[in-house]
Amino acid sequence: MSTYRASVDWSLDGDFAARRYGRGHALRFEGGLVVPGTASPHVVPPAYCVEGALDPEAAFTASLASCHMLWFLDLAARAGLTVVRYRDEAEGTLARGPDGKLAMTRVVLRPRVEFAGAAPDPALVADLHHRAHDECFIANSVKTEVVVEPA
Repeated sequence: MSTYRASVDWSLDGDFAARRYGRGHALRFEGGLVVPGTASPHVVPPAYCVEGALDPEAAFTASLASCHMLWFLDLAARAGLTVVRYRDEAEGTLARGPDGKLAMTRVVLRPRVEFAGAAPDPALVADLHHRAHDECFIANSVKTEVVVEPA
């Protein structure tokens, strides 16, 4: 078992009672990393968001994409392949779920992988993506539909 810690630090900037206040905050992680956070401009008026900061929905999408990539790289190395580049243009969808509540209902991963040498068998690459999805801790933790569409 492992434990991970993060802290969220926000302070009032505006009229709280009128819901006209800044949503900017700091996300602090073990090891000293600090990431500026905000609400999504798709959720609250852009005037209360921080441009260039990370919103929870984008972080969720990136977390799934990152986890998948890390497992794929490990499995590819174990299979004797050398990955020289990996890029994923992941897309998360915020929509109403079956219960009528807003949720991240779907995340589509679109990994594009470049290998050293001759291109490996596409069936092997597809299997590596399937296994990476099965192993991904984050994908195993959510009810969101996660679709992998490798190139």
